[in-house]
Amino acid sequence: MKTILGCIADDFTGATDLAGLLARSGVKVSLRMGIPDEAPNPETTAAFEVIALKCRTSPVDEAVAECRRALEWLKAAGAERFFWKYCSTFDSTDKGNIGPVAEALMADLGTDQTIYCPAFPENGRSIFMGNLFVNEAPLAESPMRNHPLTPMRDSNLMRLLAPQVSGAVGLVNRLAVDRGVDALRMRLNELKATGTQHVIVDAVANQDLYTIAEACRDMPLMTGGSAVAMPLPDLYIKDGVLDANAERPSAPQLAKGAIILAGSCSEMTRKQVAAIKSSAASLRLDPLDLAENGNEAARAWLKAQPIEAVKMIYASAEPEAVLAAQEKLGVARAGELVEAALAELAVDARDMGTQRFVAAGGETSGAVTKGLGVQRMTIGPEIAPGVPWTYCESGDTEIALTLKSGNFGAETFFADALALLEKL
Repeated sequence: MKTILGCIADDFTGATDLAGLLARSGVKVSLRMGIPDEAPNPETTAAFEVIALKCRTSPVDEAVAECRRALEWLKAAGAERFFWKYCSTFDSTDKGNIGPVAEALMADLGTDQTIYCPAFPENGRSIFMGNLFVNEAPLAESPMRNHPLTPMRDSNLMRLLAPQVSGAVGLVNRLAVDRGVDALRMRLNELKATGTQHVIVDAVANQDLYTIAEACRDMPLMTGGSAVAMPLPDLYIKDGVLDANAERPSAPQLAKGAIILAGSCSEMTRKQVAAIKSSAASLRLDPLDLAENGNEAARAWLKAQPIEAVKMIYASAEPEAVLAAQEKLGVARAGELVEAALAELAVDARDMGTQRFVAAGGETSGAVTKGLGVQRMTIGPEIAPGVPWTYCESGDTEIALTLKSGNFGAETFFADALALLEKL
């Protein structure tokens, strides 16, 4: 099938988030972990192709080069419209990588304007007068203020984006969005006439997202969180660009038992870990202990657990404990130790016969997915907004895998995820 929309995501949880929202329409979505080595095959490509990268915190030059390679693959698959997906909390530094990648993709596509809309109202992310809110708190007053890799100390998206790009940055505010599709297009054209290439667009409710998507659906490049792309499949069907005849994927037959692998230290993941402890055998990983003694104790613990049981291995900890480990080991080393351990444990669990995997945290999800050798996923049902089950192959084993961004989902997410899989 010719690809209609080609998407590039800057981490694995963000990619599944985007793929899950696109799949709400019933259209088949293909999610590829990394840029495929082989050229696109029309017999296996989908109308919506999402390429998951792990470049959110990569050096800028590396992130730009990797995203450009992904763009070339998607163009070869037939895509003429593209979407650059980043986190709904605009995770980045003064150097990037959101702006530099967007500017590079614009240059490659020969377009002189794009929008930035990380709003996701269903998950409490809204933009008003250019300022990003997490629930009712400005971004800079939310838990993202103390993110270990990309601390967000400013809530204004125009100020955050401006140092990352060479072109002018502007705003389409909520008042213009509320006036509808034609008014939004007119405002974008006015900004384009002044040379404004990078435009933040306000959104506080789902209806705003539909207005924005309808006004911008013909842009060669849109950028944002996953939610602003959600209306695109229905718009393409309405335009006659896409047929609504895709079959829903069916769940594979899966053995009993599951493993939860949580590396995120976000406030919500910590609550989710606490909520599942009463019903799951659990073990906490300490990066300081991993540095000194390795991962053998955790591997032995896992092998001693009944295969049919629900098991959780987590490194989630309070900010003070995280900071203490980072001060002794360094930020990168502390994270790498945990990621490598969780990836190794995922492979052990698979080899023991586990087929149900829950990974919590962007870095954790990337490490676990790569450890399991997953290259392509089929999108299943949503557990929570932006968090679907996916079906894939790991070696010769069919598995179900969900990749959860640290802050997504309710406190009962882990139990909800496993309960949903039982119903399928």
